[in-house]
Amino acid sequence: MPAKKLKFEEAMERLQEIVEKLESGEESLESSMKLFEEGAKLSAQCYQLLDKAEQQVTELTKVSQEEQYEGAL
Repeated sequence: MPAKKLKFEEAMERLQEIVEKLESGEESLESSMKLFEEGAKLSAQCYQLLDKAEQQVTELTKVSQEEQYEGAL
């Protein structure tokens, strides 16, 4: 399965599947390398999604704090 743009939860689920396959030791070297590559791409995608979510939370918190400050004036 190629590393297409998945939702965070879907990507994490696929990563778990990949880890289980790699840990089983039943995959060929070629298959293991393909799985590893897919896992690396999914991992990077998950980090990007988490970073984006963190930025959104930071922005929302900032706006909320500004609104509270303005309401206190």
